[in-house]
Amino acid sequence: MKLGELDELQNAVVTKLEGDHRFISRITSIGLTPGCRLQVIKNDRNRPMLVYSRDTMIALNRKECEGIEVTGVEA
Repeated sequence: MKLGELDELQNAVVTKLEGDHRFISRITSIGLTPGCRLQVIKNDRNRPMLVYSRDTMIALNRKECEGIEVTGVEA
């Protein structure tokens, strides 16, 4: 599933990144890599998404969320 499909406070693991070289470089530089665990903090459907990963709060726009595949996990 895509990152943007997760609900608030749901935990997930990044499974795949899709996009051009610039997108992949940006996302990996902020710490979102395959195997990385994250928690959705805020997911208002028309605003940037807030996720918490690797002791960092990250804001992602909707287009970026479409390029990040995740699988949901239990807390």
